[in-house]
Amino acid sequence: MSEALLEVKGLKKHFETKKGMLHAIDGVDFAIREGETLGLVGESGCGKSTTGRAILRLHEPSSGQVLYRGEDVTRLSPARMKAMRRRMQIVFQDPYSSLNPRLPVAELIAEPLRVNRVYARKPEEAERVAAVMELVGLEARLIDSYPHELDGGRRQRIGIARALSVEPEFVVLDEPVSALDVCIQAQILNLMAELQRKLGLTYLFISHNLSVVKHVSDRIAVMYLGKIVELSDYKSIFVEPLHPYTQALLSAIPTTRPERRKERIILEGDVPSPIEPSPGCRFCGRCRYRRERCAAETPELREVGAGRFVACHYYDALGEKKGN
Repeated sequence: MSEALLEVKGLKKHFETKKGMLHAIDGVDFAIREGETLGLVGESGCGKSTTGRAILRLHEPSSGQVLYRGEDVTRLSPARMKAMRRRMQIVFQDPYSSLNPRLPVAELIAEPLRVNRVYARKPEEAERVAAVMELVGLEARLIDSYPHELDGGRRQRIGIARALSVEPEFVVLDEPVSALDVCIQAQILNLMAELQRKLGLTYLFISHNLSVVKHVSDRIAVMYLGKIVELSDYKSIFVEPLHPYTQALLSAIPTTRPERRKERIILEGDVPSPIEPSPGCRFCGRCRYRRERCAAETPELREVGAGRFVACHYYDALGEKKGN
């Protein structure tokens, strides 16, 4: 695997509210190697979508670094950031709300090309639009159609075409299939995999669905309340999860094969508020293995094996407890 294309270091995003400072992202660290897919998973509200948007500066980070090929994106001027956006794109969750309903397909796909002034002549622009439509599997006859005339799968293909029109290297996929029917989900996932092979793309794939992430990711980062609690290759996480939260998530995945069923871990207690969070482990109040240290000291994400990272004071004792 190639060296890191993107490095996120100590990334934070806080929002000021009437009740206090909301810690949406609170010190996130990870790297994505060129050509790989990193899956980012967690419950709704954990900060995974905010992380993707902060990387692209759709939300301005409160602090931290986003290094793209060694260049800190957070420090770029508006003009240089505009140029960087051609290399870093996003596909949004809802393909309908992310598209202008007043524009036909051709105009929607051409819009990023015009914003970035990629082509000076209309024929070249039209040729690129047609090529991108073919690339994502949109029929040429749909070129004058409007979003409301199309199904969810075709709308999402438009969103993908818009992102790819400027030939990016890195794409944030923010829950790209969660709003689609199951059969359409498979088509879009297969399309994204095919495009990655053809174009050498690097993905950050954000989802709450572990079953989906398992099939598309090279590595998986598990997020809880603004922090990464576990990061590993997908095989290790599914075979031997280290963090109690990861274990609970995996136990909730339904299966039709009895031999693969795991003990269902029911999380008790309420999710703590991200507004002015207390010191200690964010997962402490719902963890069945918690001790006094967990409530007082925040665990750091540390490497505990080859490419395996976990933020838990007592991860090494969990296996012993499960075996008793």
